[in-house]
Order: sequence, then structure tokens, then C-alpha cells
Amino acid sequence: MIDEILNKAKQGKELTDNEYLELLNINDDEELEKLFKVACEIRDNQSKVIKLTSTVHLTNKCQIQPRCEYCGFAEETSSTGYYNAFYKSNEEILTAVKSIQKAHIPRVSCSGGYGYKGKQAVNACKIVKENSNLEILVNVGGDLTEKSVQDLSNLGVDTICCNLETINEDVFYQRKPGDSLDQRILTCKRVSDAGIGLSSGLLLGLGESKKDRIKHLRYLSNFKTLEEIPIMGFNPYPDTPMEDYPAFPLKEQLKMVAITRIMYPEITITMPTPTVGPENVEFSLKAGANNLATVIADNYPHEVKGVGSPNYGNYNKVVDVIEKLDLIPQTI
Repeated sequence: MIDEILNKAKQGKELTDNEYLELLNINDDEELEKLFKVACEIRDNQSKVIKLTSTVHLTNKCQIQPRCEYCGFAEETSSTGYYNAFYKSNEEILTAVKSIQKAHIPRVSCSGGYGYKGKQAVNACKIVKENSNLEILVNVGGDLTEKSVQDLSNLGVDTICCNLETINEDVFYQRKPGDSLDQRILTCKRVSDAGIGLSSGLLLGLGESKKDRIKHLRYLSNFKTLEEIPIMGFNPYPDTPMEDYPAFPLKEQLKMVAITRIMYPEITITMPTPTVGPENVEFSLKAGANNLATVIADNYPHEVKGVGSPNYGNYNKVVDVIEKLDLIPQTI
């Protein structure tokens, strides 16, 4: 049965939801390897270049109340996260951008907490565009107005990320009681309507079902400029309401990467090094991913705490892993 489904995938034929569920339910290691091999073949037929994305965290002063139950990024949420409040100055943003360019990492993610209607993102984009040739991803969730989306478009932003995380409304509002799924969907629509590349992904392990995950992947096709799907597995941050909730298993994350690759052969599939674990980026690539995020070079001037985990991927180690797999790290 699995061989038939994978042969169908290799031929570029559309799989049914039940066939994707069969792939997600694989437990046999040999069949799992077959799944990953097919996903990698599909990716490599497009390109063997692996994108790398570094980051500038603009602010952890997030206005969402009550807090998302898993968040260790916002101020005073976790002792191992960004506990103390900060808002990066223009000079701090600039020094980070220059260090990323100097390290030959091609892309920067400018991310931050809610409450600024996109002004923090527009300001950061302006600094990046005026002082580097880095690709720029903006990620401030649903905190973007129609005007700020247009401002980002005018500045030449490459991609805007707004992760829906889960489209199961019961799970969303249980885990994110101060957030709005409708606002996040509206932001994705605004980005798409503006003709800007959209990044929107899944946070796995919040309580959603496997059927929910497949439904979510299908739903993303509604956005015509969708170009990137981050696949993120839940990791518990100490001191948060979900600190004792189990981390989402690596093997299940990798299955989701593989079926996303099959469903969207040409899409950029992003694995943030904090959520997968820096030591596991090799497995992400072997499952069909082609972008590694929160990759930090030794020359980076500021403290970094990953979103989803305080760890991050070291640039030199990540490049070594990519090259060891006979893949090509994208550099500038």
C-alpha cells in the first residue's frame, strides 16, 4: 500500500487525504526511509540548493494578553527565554544585519512581538534594504495593517510570514487565548493580495489531529503567493503553562516535512533550528526541507534565544551538514 502511494507521488499524481494519512501513520523504519527518499528526490529535482536564514529579533514586548500558553519569547514568560524586555534600536538592528551579511548568510528574518501595527517591521525592512543585499523575511504574525503591508511592499520586502500554527479553532484558542485566527488569516490574505511572497506554517503538537494537519496544508493553497511553509514542532519552555506538555516527536515532524514536500513540490519548506534541535538539522534535510532558519554565525553581536527553544543552529556546523549530504548551501 505504501509503495503504491509513494510511486504515485513520484509520478507527480495528486494524493488523497486518506493516502496522506497512510503516510503519516507509517511506523516501519524501512517504509519511513522510502518516504524520505521520495521527498528528497522531489526536492532535488527542483534544486539541491539549501537556503539559510538568520534572524534579528526586534522586540519581545508583545501586547498579546493573555499570553500564548507555549510562548517563551515574550518578556517575563520563561527564565530560559528572553525574560527581560527589549526593543532593538536602529543601531542594534544595523550591526546585526552587517554581521549576517559579513557571514555570507543570504537571508534575514526580522521578527518580533505584537502591538505595533507593523511599524517595527517597516522600520527594520528599511534598515536592511538600505544597508545590505540580504533577502528579507518579516515575521510579526498578524500584527500588520493594510498600510504596513503596502509599506513593506514599497520597500521591496521579499517575504512576509504569518504562521496560522493550527486551523483547528478549538486548539488555537485554547493555546492562544489572546490571539485571533481570523486576524492571522486576514494578514495572509493581505500579503497575498499585495503580491508579496507568503510564508505560513504549522506548529505541531498543540493538540491538533493528523487530519487537522493535512487539512491545514490543503488550506494554505488558498493563498496565491504562498512560497514557504515552516514546519515547527512544539517544544516546552520552562515557566509557561505548557512547560510539562510533551515535546512533539522528531520523527513526526519529519513525516510532516516529507508529506509537505510531496503536496507542494516547489515550495520552500523551512525547519527552524530551535524547534527541530540544532543537532537534528541533518534529518530535516533528509526528509525534504530546503531552508534552515535561525542560523547564527559566530560574529553575531547580540544574544539570541530561539523561538520555540532557546537553542539555535551555528552557521559553520550547519554548512558542514549541508555539504556532507552533497547539497549546496546558498551563500552571498
